[in-house]
Amino acid sequence: MALTINTNISSIIAQRSLNSATNNLNQSIERMSTGYKINHAKDNAAGYSISNRWETQLGSLDVASDNAATGSDMLTSAEQSYGLLSDHLQRIRDLTEQAANGTYASASLQAIQSEIEARLDEITRVASNAEFNGIKLMAYVEDGVPSGVGITEVGVNLQVGLYADKHSVINLDVDLFRSATVSGLFTKLGSQSSVSETPATLDAMIKQASKGTINDVKSGISNENFNKIFSAACSSLIYDTTTGDFMLASDGANVGPKTAFGAKEMLGFLDSAIDDISSRITRIGAAQNRVESALTALDVQSQNLTSSLSTLRDTDVADESSKYIQSQILQQASATLLATANQTPSIALNLV
Repeated sequence: MALTINTNISSIIAQRSLNSATNNLNQSIERMSTGYKINHAKDNAAGYSISNRWETQLGSLDVASDNAATGSDMLTSAEQSYGLLSDHLQRIRDLTEQAANGTYASASLQAIQSEIEARLDEITRVASNAEFNGIKLMAYVEDGVPSGVGITEVGVNLQVGLYADKHSVINLDVDLFRSATVSGLFTKLGSQSSVSETPATLDAMIKQASKGTINDVKSGISNENFNKIFSAACSSLIYDTTTGDFMLASDGANVGPKTAFGAKEMLGFLDSAIDDISSRITRIGAAQNRVESALTALDVQSQNLTSSLSTLRDTDVADESSKYIQSQILQQASATLLATANQTPSIALNLV
């Protein structure tokens, strides 16, 4: 190689090496200080795009997990409220069984009627006030008309996945949220009595357990006296809607002894209502198992995705520290050699 003054190739080589070592040193410092080996798209263009997508999915998985947990809380709230209704219905059935014995006079039966009516009122109160985050849990009515915010004819959908497909949703059937007031529980009951020769209907109970202006099931359900009529039937009494008095069935002017609707005929209605509530609680339990399974699956998915993201993006500090030391040594060596290379052209002075 020729000895020149204007062009110092050795210096250029040393400068390039110094720049490269400095860039690598700065990169190592950035990676160790941030903890990420991908800090810019230029570091790993494909990895940058993948890591951003995985971060988005991880955020969505956290939200989906919260959704599932909130859904579980809602189901727990509904289950506990249904448990209260079940307790009241069971007590009403016990009282009805007691009234059916035939060993109680009018005063005793009216005492039984009073407690039954109070419990029926409480069933309606609990069912009307049961809600979660503003959503009425026992207020959905028939004909596709929702009477509770957030409850539609398809029930409640819990978004427990990342996507819009059916596999990312757990549907809570609308039957879990149907009206559980007294009228809601008993309006749909048809032939329920297993003890009478003639199947008992709610319409027949309304007509036979009341004396006055109530002539059909619709007016009976909508009338404020329905709980009194129903409790009277459970107590082997008749309620006079005109006077507000209770009387024995045998004393009813419009009721014959063969058609009187006594306590034993009401057991079938009560059993059906208890079965309805029990069925709802059972289905809630099954739904809670699904939600808990979804929570577990989300945790596993989040853990695996986090591990993959860590592998792709996080800095291996041990490896990067070695690169840092290497770049530091190369930088120092390049700086020393650059100083030497810059003095090389001065040798030409010795030739003059």
